[in-house]
Amino acid sequence: MTPHGTVETPAFMPVGTLAAVKGLTPDQLRAAGAQMVLANTYHLALRPGADVVAELGGLHGFMGWDGPILTDSGGFQVFSLAKLAQLDDEQVVFRSHIDGSLLELSPERAVEIQQQLGADCIMCLDECPPSDAAPEKIKAAVDRTTRWATRCRDAQTRDDQALFGIVQGGTDLSLRERSAEGLLPLDFAGYAVGGLSVGEPPPEMYRILDGTVPMLPTDRPRYLMGVGTPTDLLEAVSRGIDLFDCVMPTRNGRNATAFTSGGVVRLRNKKHQRESAPLDPECDCYVCKQFSLGYLRHLFIAREMLGPILISLHNIAYYQRLLRDLRKAIQSQTVTEFRSVRLAGWNVSS
Repeated sequence: MTPHGTVETPAFMPVGTLAAVKGLTPDQLRAAGAQMVLANTYHLALRPGADVVAELGGLHGFMGWDGPILTDSGGFQVFSLAKLAQLDDEQVVFRSHIDGSLLELSPERAVEIQQQLGADCIMCLDECPPSDAAPEKIKAAVDRTTRWATRCRDAQTRDDQALFGIVQGGTDLSLRERSAEGLLPLDFAGYAVGGLSVGEPPPEMYRILDGTVPMLPTDRPRYLMGVGTPTDLLEAVSRGIDLFDCVMPTRNGRNATAFTSGGVVRLRNKKHQRESAPLDPECDCYVCKQFSLGYLRHLFIAREMLGPILISLHNIAYYQRLLRDLRKAIQSQTVTEFRSVRLAGWNVSS
């Protein structure tokens, strides 16, 4: 339960980095089944600025989305924009990728920005090291993340936002345990598993989830950050993960790649040119009810902007339906069977 509604888990959050899920309106997201969306603290702090968002009604009013919102802390940008960041124990200082100006992001400032943005769920500032970092660097990141988590908790003044701690540790389970042991006494409203899907192979990620998820409280949401493919979602839910976010549905949609019950479909493939069937006969989304596969292919070949919009919409709807079906499988205690059937069905691409 959040101030803007209940989120049934497991749930997938479409990514709206700049307070917009690329190409899609809030009404389209709702129709596709989205319950909660994610926005990015670093990017919104740079433009238009957290004070502007606050003045224009907070994120909910600003982006016209009346459902739950989660904001990340900017910690992932420590990894993804490492060449533009200077990190020490006090804070991380970014050189803006837009105009070269400096953005100082301490744990306290990350919380302050997220409180101005007004999201329902907010994240502690953390350090996300690359998967191939040296063990001593990963250990230092774990300990810094724990210290920063304490500072984030102490900085929070709003009681209507759920603050999540983030477990780091790379692919070293002993460091994951060290991270969890440092965070659990802080009694966060939820716990995230960070630092995965950053270059390690999927079996490594699943191994880390096998060891990490049981360390986390079962009465709090457990959130796997930045993941992933439909297969990743299936595997992670079967290991106890509740929340996900990833740019994949919309990024792949903009690049003519659709997720379907029969596997991945690449829209530019010429064999789809005269196909009158829908993209996914098992999908009841607007796109699959309204348009043929041949027409959708035509939009990409003709470089019509409607193509990326429609496949992004379908992919979001597909992810939402997958998670909805997973919730039903959990209720009926048939997750293992559901997982086997879906994995077999996806073993095709065209």
